[in-house]
Amino acid sequence: MAFQANAAVEINGELSQGALVRAKVQPGTQVFLNDEPVKVNAQGQFAFGFAREAELEQMLKLVYPDGLTELKPLTLTKREYRIQQVNGISKKIMKPDPKAQARAAKDSKQVKAARAQFTPSDAFNQQFIWPLTGRISGVYGSQRVYNGKPGTPHYGVDVAAKTGTVVVAPADGVISLSVPDMFYSGGTMIIDHGYGVNSSFLHLSKLYVKEGDVVKQGDKVAEVGSTGRSTGPHLDWRVNWYQMRLDPTTIVPSMKSVLAKESAK
Repeated sequence: MAFQANAAVEINGELSQGALVRAKVQPGTQVFLNDEPVKVNAQGQFAFGFAREAELEQMLKLVYPDGLTELKPLTLTKREYRIQQVNGISKKIMKPDPKAQARAAKDSKQVKAARAQFTPSDAFNQQFIWPLTGRISGVYGSQRVYNGKPGTPHYGVDVAAKTGTVVVAPADGVISLSVPDMFYSGGTMIIDHGYGVNSSFLHLSKLYVKEGDVVKQGDKVAEVGSTGRSTGPHLDWRVNWYQMRLDPTTIVPSMKSVLAKESAK
């Protein structure tokens, strides 16, 4: 088997921890990320991502139709995340009762099943838009340490808005989950954009669409709320590549630039 370094691949996206990356190779090429196969569409387009604490050295391997194998080493940028110490939290809040835990486990199973789906839609390669614009009140990767015990990192970006504010689809897709009352996330919706890329919306007060519905970028899909375990109305938008939790801000223009354009109109 012939090998060659510095493979020819077009990469669209930042190479950093937490990033979603879209890329393109010669049609018919097989792609592997750290020896794991990555699905590629007929045009040679594909997506992949890097976890919050991903190793900084990664490797893409391309196997062309003629059998030539090329290697593309990838070096990621290490990110720093906001860490907040919170003390004096009651044990009841730290550990929900068994009934609540069972409900949360059931919810988690539903979410994982929706994110595991594969559809051949090419919508993943669109230029994504913000599902809602406004003040960012929470960022990806941030983490609270409760009574000295690290909590689960925040895996979305929060946009503060009044209950009832409309949320739109950031890209085309199919609704793979639409549940009004999950324990932690309240009204929860997932849009499958294809090739493992999906968007989740949490704490919704109203859901306009149901599982199986097809939506286009910009379609109204839900309303902001404060359902589930939420301290105030906001949209928690999350982006995944299958089960890998990624930072939505890596695939949209900066909120500052979007708000500037809105105010200029």
